[in-house]
Amino acid sequence: MSIVRRTRDTFDPKSVDWARVDATTDDEIDEQVARDPDTAPPLRADLLASATRVFPAPSPMEIRAMRERLGLTQSAFAARFGISVETVRNYEQGHRTPTGPVRVLLRVIAREPDAVVRALGPG
Repeated sequence: MSIVRRTRDTFDPKSVDWARVDATTDDEIDEQVARDPDTAPPLRADLLASATRVFPAPSPMEIRAMRERLGLTQSAFAARFGISVETVRNYEQGHRTPTGPVRVLLRVIAREPDAVVRALGPG
């Protein structure tokens, strides 16, 4: 089986012959890795155990879209989720990038905004 390099932008999962992929044997995979070590990076147990989960920062457009999906102004979004209006503006304009726990908070807001409101309690 030949190796074809693709980027995420050009990869189309519908074009993959999944039956052929499923039929690939361990020996064939070992052969592919031997020809091109970049095919499969090592997944040693010690490396996996020390791996940390990374939550990429949402883009300014994603933050704005999230707020608009909820039908909130910047002021209302800030008040509902305990973030300053200035911070929301800076995130949406790309002047600042959310870091650490705020990345996680925004991710949860994007997926389960009502859960965040419930967790924050009244007021």
